[in-house]
Amino acid sequence: MSDLYSLFQTTGLFYVTPGIVVMWIIGLTLIYLAVSKSYEPLLLLPIGFGIILVNLPLAGLMTPHEGLLWKFYEYGIHWEIIPPVIFLGLGALTDFGPLIANPRLIFLGAGAQAGVYITFFAAQAFGFDLKAAATIGIIGGADGPTTIFLATKLAPSLLGVCAVAAYSYMALVPIIQPPVMKLLTTADERRIRMTKGRKVGKLEKILFPIVSTFVIILLVPASAPLIAMFMLGNLFRESGVVERLHNAAQNELMNIVTIFLGVPVGATMNAENFLRPQVIFVFCLGLFAFVVSTMTGVLLAKLMNLFSKNKINPLLGAAGVSAVPMAARVVHKVGMEADKKNYLLMYAMGPNVAGVIGTVIAAGIFLTLLGG
Repeated sequence: MSDLYSLFQTTGLFYVTPGIVVMWIIGLTLIYLAVSKSYEPLLLLPIGFGIILVNLPLAGLMTPHEGLLWKFYEYGIHWEIIPPVIFLGLGALTDFGPLIANPRLIFLGAGAQAGVYITFFAAQAFGFDLKAAATIGIIGGADGPTTIFLATKLAPSLLGVCAVAAYSYMALVPIIQPPVMKLLTTADERRIRMTKGRKVGKLEKILFPIVSTFVIILLVPASAPLIAMFMLGNLFRESGVVERLHNAAQNELMNIVTIFLGVPVGATMNAENFLRPQVIFVFCLGLFAFVVSTMTGVLLAKLMNLFSKNKINPLLGAAGVSAVPMAARVVHKVGMEADKKNYLLMYAMGPNVAGVIGTVIAAGIFLTLLGG
């Protein structure tokens, strides 16, 4: 009997705790949402599975220097490899044409970042230190890779929860944003039709990522890893001479690094790190940041209309969050509810991609001020 008990002690079952069971349930819930509801499945599914793996006793997958998932995390995320490569793929997928055609839309992308900074101060008020507050605030940009990049630098213990919060709210854009947008706009404002933008030439599209790289990195050097890859991917797209690199960046490479991003991020969420009261505050503050970013984008568009002859549909301000292209699609859908012939999708892509740049700049500012 004693031999049987000793054998039982060598199994992981002997070390299962209520906290571990809770984490299994959380991991399975994320997998369910990814599979059944299609909520950001490319990330939530591997993150959910990573949560389960790290909470299997004695598996040792996150054991420093030895665990498989620890190696993925250390050399892929901690060494700042995977998030920039994700941005390479995003750049290859991004069309800056709507933004170049209507440059004033960049202000809407910048204005939506107010939620990041407001939440930064709110998180401090709840007792988080400066680095943790910055990491929580960046969730408001609704940009998963940037959130992961900043969390790795400033608050590694919050990496998993902040990543899950960011991707969860990105998935919930169609639920969270419309009530806020409708609350802040009138039916007439939602029916405003945008004037057709000018045709953007190929040379302009090629010069944009090059000039943007110079300007942004010279002003905010800490943003270099993400901006450099983002603009390089876009240059692949617009140059028209490296089709193989363009296809690889937006397809095979993007898919591979997504796997090696999601699983180790989930693996940072063991029961000891995740089951803490402050995790609830992180999710609440992340939602607050996202809502405020949506509000400030819409309100800035309304403010700009006070000084502009060519009115901007205020709904476009909500696309300033970085959830590409989900936020732009939501803007288009809400606009069509007011006027079935009002096509806002292409216009919304302007502030949408500007929001990506704005969130990266915000992360760079935090890194510059707070250090890595």
